[in-house]
Amino acid sequence: MFLGTHAPRLDEKGRLFLPAKYRDDLAGGVVITKGQERCLYVFPHDEFGRITEALRAAPVTAKAVRDYSRVFFASASDETPDKTGRITVPPGLREYAGLQRDCIVIGANTRLEIWDAQAWETYLAAQEDSFSEAAEEVLPGIL
Repeated sequence: MFLGTHAPRLDEKGRLFLPAKYRDDLAGGVVITKGQERCLYVFPHDEFGRITEALRAAPVTAKAVRDYSRVFFASASDETPDKTGRITVPPGLREYAGLQRDCIVIGANTRLEIWDAQAWETYLAAQEDSFSEAAEEVLPGIL
């Protein structure tokens, strides 16, 4: 499970440090791909495999499945962290997420997400009020 908020910087070569507490779990490699709201998803290989299987089982006759799969897999990149825990974020993915220098990496349960720092602040500010209102809808009877 990935938790927390981290603020690494993207270097001039497009490399980013993964949060130190997850480096051992991610040392075998990750898959980076486009996420919703112009962020990037970072999946451990096992989790990416689980998603791949779910999409493989989805009906290819459904246009939404085809469209989502095309973008999701076409933008995916296998990356292996270097010995210091850095990954290279490919140029196309950096452009998609608007990553310049200041980034935010958040834990999002089964994945990490990489956001441009300003985009994250804007998103978070817009979500604060609806977060408390959504608890019953998202987790009925639990919170």
